[in-house]
Amino acid sequence: MQAEEIERLIRISKERPLLPETYVPWQEQPKANDLYLPEKLTSLEGTPLYHTLTPQQKTDLGRHEAVQVLYSYGWGEALFCVFMTRYLLQLPPDGPEHRFLIREIIEEYRHQEMFSQAIIQLNGEALPPTKMHQFIGKFSTNYLPADFLFMGSLAVELITDMYGNYSRRAPEIYVVLRKVFELHNIEEGRHIHFTKGLLQTYTAKAGYIRKTLYSFVILMNIYFVRTMYVRKEIYERIGINNADAVFKEATRNYRSKFTQNCLGHIIEFVDSWGGFNLLTRWAWRWLLHAKV
Repeated sequence: MQAEEIERLIRISKERPLLPETYVPWQEQPKANDLYLPEKLTSLEGTPLYHTLTPQQKTDLGRHEAVQVLYSYGWGEALFCVFMTRYLLQLPPDGPEHRFLIREIIEEYRHQEMFSQAIIQLNGEALPPTKMHQFIGKFSTNYLPADFLFMGSLAVELITDMYGNYSRRAPEIYVVLRKVFELHNIEEGRHIHFTKGLLQTYTAKAGYIRKTLYSFVILMNIYFVRTMYVRKEIYERIGINNADAVFKEATRNYRSKFTQNCLGHIIEFVDSWGGFNLLTRWAWRWLLHAKV
């Protein structure tokens, strides 16, 4: 990216900041018919069990799963901040790239606070990562090279952005959530210019083996984040009996829905820089049922 373009983005960030405190109407309470997650994204929609749930149970299912989405949003942004902090240490502090990253980190931390406030607004209690999630998260941030951490963070952003796009465009979704996702989409639109440039830098230098490893990093991060949404505890909270069996059914159902609703643009992204090859296609087909 040219220095002039970076300077333009810095000016926009300074002159037209979007502050969650004023952009999101936190004073608005949910209306009786408001939803918290589009039904097509909930884990049980499409199963026979879903039609036996009461309207309140369906609403609560969406609310609890929306909390998990918000939690993973914050998780992904935190990982990206770790990458950006590592990356900017290599840059001259008076250069435009360094100053833009400082602005982006500021905005990313504001987003994390906004997601936390949204969870509180939903009267939610996010389920913490499992031991597997914690291990993968710590290993990624502590040991992966910066370019691999970048790819993993980008994968999380791709998933959560898809949820945000569905939600902010759905008029039946609680207005606070729509505004949260709308703010995030606007600022991420500025960040993506820099992200695309950095992605091109990494992939242009990468050979067959490194692109293969990038593909596996993205695949595992997608699989990792997806398992944060469907949790047995949610079904227990909304009063469903035999939560263990329901969890297994929901996992199968959600795997199919995720492939249908959320995987298309991710496949296009990975394919754009040659991430699918003989060594990676089988894994994408096996873990995500991807048509590659």
